[in-house]
Amino acid sequence: MLQRPTFLDHLRTSAKRSPITALLGPRQCGKTTLARLFAEGQSFTFFDMESVADQRRLQNPELALGELSGLVILDEIQVVPELFPVLRGLADRPGHFTRFLILGSASPHIIHLASETLAGRVEFVELSGFDLSETGSDALSALWLRGGFPRSFLAETDEDSFAWREGFVRTYLERDIPQLGFHIPAPGMRRFWTMLAHYHGQTWNASELGRSMGLSDKTVRGYLDILTGTYMVRQLQPWFENLRKRQVKAPKVYFRDSGLLHHLMDIQTRHHLLGHPKVGASWEGFAMEQVLRAFDPSQPYFWSTHGGAELDLVFMHKGKRLGFEIKFTEAPKTTASMRTAKVDLKLDQLWVVHPGEHGFPMDKGITAVPLVGIQEVAAKF
Repeated sequence: MLQRPTFLDHLRTSAKRSPITALLGPRQCGKTTLARLFAEGQSFTFFDMESVADQRRLQNPELALGELSGLVILDEIQVVPELFPVLRGLADRPGHFTRFLILGSASPHIIHLASETLAGRVEFVELSGFDLSETGSDALSALWLRGGFPRSFLAETDEDSFAWREGFVRTYLERDIPQLGFHIPAPGMRRFWTMLAHYHGQTWNASELGRSMGLSDKTVRGYLDILTGTYMVRQLQPWFENLRKRQVKAPKVYFRDSGLLHHLMDIQTRHHLLGHPKVGASWEGFAMEQVLRAFDPSQPYFWSTHGGAELDLVFMHKGKRLGFEIKFTEAPKTTASMRTAKVDLKLDQLWVVHPGEHGFPMDKGITAVPLVGIQEVAAKF
């Protein structure tokens, strides 16, 4: 089992500041394990809301929870949404120092309920799969191929990892989606998800994808929003300013976990991955998630103009405007597009992220950095 000290620190800080902490993330990313690690050494009570026995324990939730002290963990709370008003009342009790940690996989549902009932009382912590800071740089190839879901990454063989991801996809389609209240046939959603894998890293075009599936733009947009809200894909919005250049205004779509992307494209080994036509797009999405985990920006963007200038990633960090271009080559070269982005976006720094081992200056304000060194760059910046 890998330790996750950064997320444990986030939970400790949140528990000191707020009576309720919501730990959100996709299924099987390690939320329950992390919650139990956080609870070690302190008095706690654990409820699994998918357990019939625990649901019975909370038939009278005001009484059952009101008598507890210390830390109370409620796992898969989206199964019992009627608990949210109860938690509001318990959090507002004077003279009580009970802390609630609620875990959930369906972010849109939980955030909507929390915004209505727990405003000012809850702090959100978003958990993802493993990243390079947790696995170590020696595991880069395995992490890229298998993705960051713990059971996929830690599987004994690539074959075992691939089999686990197939089970995950089936469970997501056949159980998780219906639990969210979406009545979508599993085969249709899987077909959409598989087709979306081949659009990974591209600008979203609902009409094109809809025509390919024989569905309306509205329907495929709804499918995309479901995958986004359940942490399966990321919609990276375009950076837009009042520049003279005509800029792209549609989002780009990326799979958040490279292992699921590879599974849906039937990529089972590193050899297969390196020979696949989408290897560059796969690396771009994988490296982007590592950068976002290292810097943790409030809102990341991409930038692209109809004239061809583009930048993979741009965001504000500690008052500075930072840009990132991701290249699948160990010897990246400065391009006209990079120079244009540096000037037009008034970037304080542009990094070119690559799979090599060494960083080096490329131009004024443009520096090459290996992906394995991105955590160190973020810590120093």
